[in-house]
Amino acid sequence: MNLYANSTLIVAVLFFGVLACIELGRRFGKRLQKQGTDPSKSGTGAVDAAVFGLLGLLIAFTFSSAAARFDARRMQIVNEANAIGTAYLRVDLLPPETQPEIRDLFRAYTDARLEIYRAIPDMAKVRAEQAGAAVLQEKLWAKGIEACGKAPSPAVTSLVISALNEMFDVATLRTASAALHVPTIVMAMLFVIAMGCALLAGFDMSAGKGRSLMHYLGFALLIALAVFVILDMEYPRLGLIRLDSFDSYMDGVRAGMR
Repeated sequence: MNLYANSTLIVAVLFFGVLACIELGRRFGKRLQKQGTDPSKSGTGAVDAAVFGLLGLLIAFTFSSAAARFDARRMQIVNEANAIGTAYLRVDLLPPETQPEIRDLFRAYTDARLEIYRAIPDMAKVRAEQAGAAVLQEKLWAKGIEACGKAPSPAVTSLVISALNEMFDVATLRTASAALHVPTIVMAMLFVIAMGCALLAGFDMSAGKGRSLMHYLGFALLIALAVFVILDMEYPRLGLIRLDSFDSYMDGVRAGMR
């Protein structure tokens, strides 16, 4: 499920939901006051601290895992650029008559790999580019094996084939990594706990005479902002926090394929 596709709605629902829960908790506290119960002396401080601590822990865990995946995706771009560059250079080891066709395949393959990520969010085009890159992988492998069979030394075969394997493995890793996101159940749990904390906060605020709009809006805004940033890092080809600048490494490799 692509949570980012509905991120604006998710953040808006969370923001207004937190505000509503704060008000609901405050009204419940006021009702208890009318019945002779003082919320400020209810002795629930330990429960409040535990629930708010759980919310903080869950936000920290979710934020940290999203940031780790974002950093991993950046390094995977660099690793793929290095793998393609290394494999392309090792084409020099193959018999001269086999090199031109293999170099053309490398150029086409690198273009296809770049287009996969430029096509986002058009997923139909992404899948088409992935299929094209897979076909080029097969052709590169077949031509590489054929050229290695004509190589003068077994060492050449080892170097070229290992470089091709590494290049294809990194591509597979990037594809798999793009599908890894925070589980939906974790985001749902974050929502539930945030709403629960808002209820508790509103209940504690009922001991005061009036509403503190600064606390109302501040709490709701900070929770919504934290979730927005988490979603933005989880989908770095769609939001404000992007990977586009790291594509320059792949562009540099492609530019060097003369």
